[in-house]
Amino acid sequence: MKRLFAFIFLGLCCSVSYAQKPRARDLGVPFAGTTGTFNAITDVKGVEVGYSTIIAGSGENIAGKGPIRTGVTAIFPRGKAQKFSPVFANWYSLNGNGEMTGTTWLTESGFLETPIMITNTNSVGVVRDAVLKWYVDTDWYRGEEWWYTYPVVGETYDGFLNDIYGFHVKEEHVLEAINNAATGKIAEGNVGGGTGMMCLGFKGGTGTSSRVVNVKGESYTLGALVQANFGRKPNLTIAGVPVGMELLDTLNNELKLPPQSYRKEGDGSIIVVVATDAPLLPHQLKRIAQRVTIGIGRTGGIGTNGSGDIFIAFSTANPDAFQRSDLSEVDILPNDLIDPLLEATVQSVEEAIINAMIAAETMEGINGNNSYALPHGLLVDVLKKYNRIN
Repeated sequence: MKRLFAFIFLGLCCSVSYAQKPRARDLGVPFAGTTGTFNAITDVKGVEVGYSTIIAGSGENIAGKGPIRTGVTAIFPRGKAQKFSPVFANWYSLNGNGEMTGTTWLTESGFLETPIMITNTNSVGVVRDAVLKWYVDTDWYRGEEWWYTYPVVGETYDGFLNDIYGFHVKEEHVLEAINNAATGKIAEGNVGGGTGMMCLGFKGGTGTSSRVVNVKGESYTLGALVQANFGRKPNLTIAGVPVGMELLDTLNNELKLPPQSYRKEGDGSIIVVVATDAPLLPHQLKRIAQRVTIGIGRTGGIGTNGSGDIFIAFSTANPDAFQRSDLSEVDILPNDLIDPLLEATVQSVEEAIINAMIAAETMEGINGNNSYALPHGLLVDVLKKYNRIN
């Protein structure tokens, strides 16, 4: 009972006291580029993020009872209050061993018509259904009698720590994430859909970062949010330093796999959401989504066979672009001026992944399985060794 309380308390801390958690820059980790006010995806005006974090139980895994280490993340491009307000969007997959629903129509139409939800692999269906019901209950389509939609729901696998076949994500958790969605500072680490995730040999989870760029005298913001659950420890690279190799034998727990398991080191996934207020069209947003791969590569991700690496990018510019029967006029950033945003994507994704790992805390899950947090002190020592920080 005492340990159960401790885990529930940890979950509350993750959702309430995130302001006290250090981030990569707080440790002195050097990154290129200028961040927005919160160094988060919510620096893009209108973007809201909310979480539902589910942490309960300990010990032996009993399907349907736990332990539970999972959750839901909700991202609204223009906030909940805007209701149906499509944004230009597109997506890209580095390796497709994963799922993001709704992407077929997104590519066909060029518009993202819904919030973006992220959860665990086995909860995509219930999240999708709960979002559809929420549309009905809140009149998302503003009185239209004839409408259809394809909710966008991404996933990564948390079955090493979470009773994933217990199906613990329910409609109430989806609604909690939606209702909690807000602008400003957002939590990182063991929160939302990222609660039970692991990354590059250490505890992973949810992370975010942003960049502000100047293009022909205009200031634009781009932000990324990641659910990081990928990679092998030897590949972990931070600020160009081979941190994973330096810490290879540190907290090196062997995964307690069932007999004849096919799980390989590095199996996992990463979902990345990129938002910008720059006036980009869907084909340009595809280019943004493709650059996510470079940010992941900088941290040590290679898109292994067992990884689902799926990315979506949207623009909050051109608020009146979506029309059913009228012509619309849109602003377009010329392709020749897009390079600062491509670079901002790489930088934001790289830092968001490291922020997720810095914020994550050691977590014990099912059957005593442990995923250890990246040790801050040892990280600083390694970066000093390579003269990346003083």
